[in-house]
Amino acid sequence: MKVIKRDGTTVTYDRNKIIRAIQKANAEVEPAEKVTDETIEYIISCIESKNRARMLVEDIQDIIEQKLMDEKKFVLAKTYIIYRYSRELVRKANTTDDSILSLIQNRNKDVMEENSNKNATVASTQRDLIAGEVSKDLTKRILLPEKISKAHEEGVLHFHDADYFLQPIFNCCLINIGDMLDNGTVMNGKLIESPKSFQVACTVMTQVIAAVASSQYGGQSVDVRHLGKYLRKSYNKFKAKMTAEFGDYVSSTVIEKMVKERLHDELRSGVQTIQYQINTLMTTNGQSPFVTLFLNLDKDDEYIKENALIIEEILRQRLEGIKNEKGVYITPAFPKLIYVLDEHNCLKGGEYDYITQLAVKCSAKRLYPDYISAKKMRENYEGNVFSCMGCRSFLTPWKDKNGEYKFEGRFNQGVVSLNLPQIGIIANGDEDKFWTLLDKRLELCYEALMCRHNSLMGITSDVSPVHWQYGAIARLEKGEPIDKLLLNGYSTISLGYIGLYEVTKLMKGCSHTNAIGQDFALRVMNHLRAATDRWKAETGLGFGLYGSPAESLCYRFARIDAERFGNIEDVTDKGYYTNSYHVDVRENIDAFSKFRFESQFQKISSGGAISYVEIPNMRNNLDALAEVVRFIYDNIQYAEFNTKSDYCHECGYDGEIVINDDNEWECPQCGNKDHSKMNVTRRTCGYLGENFWNVGKTKEIKARVLHL
Repeated sequence: MKVIKRDGTTVTYDRNKIIRAIQKANAEVEPAEKVTDETIEYIISCIESKNRARMLVEDIQDIIEQKLMDEKKFVLAKTYIIYRYSRELVRKANTTDDSILSLIQNRNKDVMEENSNKNATVASTQRDLIAGEVSKDLTKRILLPEKISKAHEEGVLHFHDADYFLQPIFNCCLINIGDMLDNGTVMNGKLIESPKSFQVACTVMTQVIAAVASSQYGGQSVDVRHLGKYLRKSYNKFKAKMTAEFGDYVSSTVIEKMVKERLHDELRSGVQTIQYQINTLMTTNGQSPFVTLFLNLDKDDEYIKENALIIEEILRQRLEGIKNEKGVYITPAFPKLIYVLDEHNCLKGGEYDYITQLAVKCSAKRLYPDYISAKKMRENYEGNVFSCMGCRSFLTPWKDKNGEYKFEGRFNQGVVSLNLPQIGIIANGDEDKFWTLLDKRLELCYEALMCRHNSLMGITSDVSPVHWQYGAIARLEKGEPIDKLLLNGYSTISLGYIGLYEVTKLMKGCSHTNAIGQDFALRVMNHLRAATDRWKAETGLGFGLYGSPAESLCYRFARIDAERFGNIEDVTDKGYYTNSYHVDVRENIDAFSKFRFESQFQKISSGGAISYVEIPNMRNNLDALAEVVRFIYDNIQYAEFNTKSDYCHECGYDGEIVINDDNEWECPQCGNKDHSKMNVTRRTCGYLGENFWNVGKTKEIKARVLHL
């Protein structure tokens, strides 16, 4: 048996520790109050007879106290409780030593690998991670109710981002970059006026992104259509200058050509500024900004021509890639790109199809952009098209006092996710038990979410001027509380969920792609959505159902349940749970069927939903990929591709990575053997658990497996 300590660490069960604790209490009471060695052995047998693979230390101590009371040893029980309390006070004095030291010594794998945009070996990042360990410790011991902390440790739910809960900051947002560019902003006490050119606008935008990322813990999204105005300003500036200088000597046609060449140089430089700044800037919390660029050609935008040029250039530079330290072009992690498909660019003869064709080339080579169907999004969000936030959660439609929809300048207060498979394991096919337990755990999630909300109530705009005073979210006065932005649905607060496939398998014995399983899965999803709608109606807060893209949580829940309940076929034995409503990656389903099937869940999960398909190397088959993109426009709101191909990040080689005579993966082009710097696709059984190196002796079973 494993015992989960209060700080979340796992240790092997040791019965001798229980014996010593009771004996210490025994030594402090009168002989009549003592218990015999046989009674101590009986108490221990009661604990061990539960046959649990995993127990919380609090549960063990509760059993000891109850058994002492059953034996009528009330003074001894009180003495043990005092002993337990005194030990708890010692623990509360400092419980972070080991976790912090393990970070410094690069041993804390869970924390080090949690975020792709954090390099945990760098000193500046380690400072943030150390602060995060202190925050998690205080959150578990003091800030959260004990039952929520216990539920988190037991894998009942996941209280996201506890490493930042100590601070009055929120999750993710849509930056109101249009307001900040048009009306100016302030950073580090310095006034930044509205830019007069595209290049300066790009520079200001990246500085805003870095400042915003330093005072929140989740991602952020920026709509690049606000840059179109500034590209036109540059055009007008160049034209006026060249006309004044050369108008008497050359024709207007030549002037126009000169202006366009100069404008193209500025366009390329400005986009390059965005790409390189985002990838080289480090925020004050030791990471690259987790930012998404929203690429939407709005037909009603007066600057649509300029924005078409900007989006085209962004895609061209993403297609090219960015050089790593070896000078090799690789795919940068940020900014993430979301490309909107609409009537004029959905590859059906539209004016801007040429840009979508470029996006398809980019997807085939660089994994980005993701795609949003404007058609499906308008159906789901009252006719609106807008970006998800950096964490892929969506806002709900909200109107200002003038009755106008507003999305930019809004944010998410935080997330709590529910472990659906664990409910299915406990219910064991009994639907009455399942729905009863689900409701109990939903109420626990509600309490946890209200902890998030209440932690932000009452804070003032001074905690992050760039957010609250200078336009990223609002323009409040100094010292003004932010409370009004937390209420009435202006900001969202999200219930996440993991493992719809597994809970359906547990309750119905089949996948949710089966007709019987699908009916159950839809009932579960609608039940979750009804809960968030009810909470919203009761409180006025912007509760939403969010298909969590937290891949690491899929492993955490599965690991906890495997330790507690053992290996369950096609559930805990895989080492992971499927994310949200997704079809399990091992099911034999084509891309079109997967998107069509999952689209029904996206509408229910309106607080956040993304679907993906795994595709083979499509660089030589762009027509097939374009057909999938056309299908996305008509059938699903939000989708992405994962390309299944080998790739070496050292030299850019994209052929098959081979196994050498020493049973090691090796790039045939540069000889790289570092598996952390290469992608290797599945070769054998299709296992998709945690990344690992199999130490088997045959080439057939030795593989690095990727969770795609």
